Amino acid sequence: QVRLIESGGGLVQAGGSLRLSCAASGPRFSNYAMGWFRQAPGKEREFLAAISWSAGSAYYADSVKGRFTISRDNAKTTVYLQMNGLKPEDTAVYYCAAGALISILDRTYGDWGQGTQVTVSS
Repeated sequence: QVRLIESGGGLVQAGGSLRLSCAASGPRFSNYAMGWFRQAPGKEREFLAAISWSAGSAYYADSVKGRFTISRDNAKTTVYLQMNGLKPEDTAVYYCAAGALISILDRTYGDWGQGTQVTVSS
């Protein structure tokens, strides 16, 4: 239902910041909850953050709470993940996803982007 394209990944030093963007195309972007996940080599996909369609609710994983902030701009059909205080263990491919309801479960999201690589050096 929604096409998602992530951008903003790259190589950054530990302690640095990046802002990821997820550009969406489709007729009802404003009706979708949006989530961010990541997957490191050899590991399972990990929930990071989610935001409701109205931006009135947000969930964060304990590992990123206080460092990462999710936001959305429905007029621009874009969701963002601001990442501060990056650590080497944050290195992974980062994905955005769209679903009917805000959730921490990846299986509840029906549309996924292709991912963007984030590498944090020490």
